[in-house]
Amino acid sequence: MNRRHFLRSLAAVSAVGVAEFAPWHAVGAFASDLDNFVRGPAVKDHPLRQLSKHVWMIYSPDGFPTPENQGMMCNLTFIDTPKGIVVVDTGASVQIGEMAVRQLKKTLKKPVVAIINTHYHGDHFLGNQAFVEAYGELPIHAHAGTIKEIQGMQGNMWRTLMEQWTNQATVGTRIVAPNIAVDHGQELKFGDLTLRLHHYGKAHTPYDICVEVVGDKLTCVGDIAMDRRIANMDDGSYAGSLKAYEQLEKNAPATIWLPGHGQPSAGVLAWNRELFAGIYESCVKAVEAGQPMEEAKALVLKDPRVASRARDTKGFDTNIGKYVSLAYLEAEAAAF
Repeated sequence: MNRRHFLRSLAAVSAVGVAEFAPWHAVGAFASDLDNFVRGPAVKDHPLRQLSKHVWMIYSPDGFPTPENQGMMCNLTFIDTPKGIVVVDTGASVQIGEMAVRQLKKTLKKPVVAIINTHYHGDHFLGNQAFVEAYGELPIHAHAGTIKEIQGMQGNMWRTLMEQWTNQATVGTRIVAPNIAVDHGQELKFGDLTLRLHHYGKAHTPYDICVEVVGDKLTCVGDIAMDRRIANMDDGSYAGSLKAYEQLEKNAPATIWLPGHGQPSAGVLAWNRELFAGIYESCVKAVEAGQPMEEAKALVLKDPRVASRARDTKGFDTNIGKYVSLAYLEAEAAAF
């Protein structure tokens, strides 16, 4: 039994003993202390990389959480403003957030003054805890729907899932939900630097916020588009994503689109548009022709927009069936 499992077992036994003899308020305090004591290992340092005048990132090379990467699967973004650092998405655990804090103190040497969570999937908000512990109470911005989801089922669900997927490497993480609701068109000003927020309806989730760094020609798109990975579309919409790409290109023209997963570039939206259009439009054709889902999948795989990207897309072979199913169901719903 490794140290982590031993500590968890010890915590469970101790909690039972305390529960038998102590009042409930004492049990709650003891459980909180145990949560702080039983903690996953530190995450190795990942370097900061500058993308534009004001924007830095910590790049995450992996697309999915594993015990080996300890949940390090999401890019973390840091906007260097005259007032301090604004963090866009904080990672999947307190340990990842603590790693980012170490890098910020070593490189940029400015305090964090605000956080923006682009949506409610855990790899984008579970690191909030580390920044609050390091810098005190912070304004944490997110769409009102994102706040409600994190305060509700999504928060605990994602914390539990991350622990399972990483073999308990993220243990010790607690949920620190966003506390300021924002929406489309709002501008957050930090000295003479403006962050303009964009929301175009249901895309990756119903409540995605994209962050335009005005003057840098860079926009953080969260997970509505990814670099060579199909986004998790369980909560999203293919048609909505395609609409969001069009609106972003019109209203937040950028030379760098910074995704939550993969490398930033000028071509991120165009690459995703072709892939999503190949999947969704093939399913629309199948639905219109009365073809079953199995035949829709065959059409998708033959579509050159999909076929040309299959080899370079992380998780394509294991996930394409699910993505076709979701696209087919969306096309069916749109037809009625």
